[in-house]
Amino acid sequence: MLAIFPGSADPFDPHTTEELEVSVVMPCLNEARTVGTCVAKARAALERLGVRGEIVVADNGSTDGSQEIAEQAGARVAPAQQRGYGSALQAGIASARGRYIIMGDADDSYDFSDLGPFIERLRAGDDLVMGNRFRGGIRPGAMPWLHRYVGNPVLTGILNLFFKSPIRDAHCGLRGFRKDAYERLRLTTPGMEFASEMVVKACLQRQRISEVPIVLYPDGRDRPPHLRSFRDGWRHLRFLLLMCPLWLFRLPAVLLMGLGVGLMALLTPGPLPVGGVVLDVHTMLLGALCAVLGHQALWLWTFAQIHGWQSGLLPADGFLARLVIQFKLERGLILGAIFFLIGLLFNGWLVREWLDRGMGPLEVQTTLRVALWGFTLMVAGMQTVFGSFFLGLLAMTRK
Repeated sequence: MLAIFPGSADPFDPHTTEELEVSVVMPCLNEARTVGTCVAKARAALERLGVRGEIVVADNGSTDGSQEIAEQAGARVAPAQQRGYGSALQAGIASARGRYIIMGDADDSYDFSDLGPFIERLRAGDDLVMGNRFRGGIRPGAMPWLHRYVGNPVLTGILNLFFKSPIRDAHCGLRGFRKDAYERLRLTTPGMEFASEMVVKACLQRQRISEVPIVLYPDGRDRPPHLRSFRDGWRHLRFLLLMCPLWLFRLPAVLLMGLGVGLMALLTPGPLPVGGVVLDVHTMLLGALCAVLGHQALWLWTFAQIHGWQSGLLPADGFLARLVIQFKLERGLILGAIFFLIGLLFNGWLVREWLDRGMGPLEVQTTLRVALWGFTLMVAGMQTVFGSFFLGLLAMTRK
């Protein structure tokens, strides 16, 4: 089953107290054609390397006899009650007894006979060791062109941009990690986005990450893969955005507010010719809309960042941590009231002009500009008041 040591206990005995160095975990859902081959390769690799370990097949409800085939090949089967790639891996890893975990699909697309580079990097102190299929080689027919040239590079690029990751193949399913480092990540996603969650949280916790080249082969299935390109691609992208309030909320907020206030300030004196186009009150209205949306997005960033910090999803932001600790609801209410009152003064001037004209028509160009400033400030004031109440609730929860 594994490296054989005279007089050693069977590592597959659930009551053994001997420490295992490596657990190879394979998620499995109806992989009868290939799971036995994968287990045999992993077992031979561990024996050849002289590593005490085990092979755990995390079964996700197979109905084709995959469980029996895996056990006959020398694996221990760990059933996963909840369906999903992430759920299966979480169950398998929880059951694993090795200090190091190497995970990979049971479809024979990864070569489990070449585990040495992963074990070497883990022994050297790395927390997460990723396989890189682009460096090692992708055999013809092993990866659809949409995944190879669009999906994987785009999602990996976004992950690297958002989280400063050094990974060049963030969705490779063959990877190794220290079990204690994995437990600190507190991974929860049940689907394919589990692969992204592992890398993202490892980056947020500043774990030591490295890559080793691997070869990707065409899988041995006689059915379509479980992966669905657009559905699972969207789940990965959605997770990346949810885990990065900076790019989801703050940067759009700054851009919208800057554009909005800038347009309003430029057009307050009057129409502005730009080339052959004249920007007027309609463009100023667009600026007011951008300013309001940007201000709201800035509050959403604050809420999301604080919630992520308090729930343990995200590391603490120094500025926001001080804001929550020092926050006084009354200060936010006063600031919101100031915005609202300034806006009310603008609109009060409009009412006075209207009364002075005997409640008749007003001069359109000037009054519209004043009205836009007035309503924008009033909306921003009310957003600040309600946002301050919610921030106060978050601060009270933290305390």
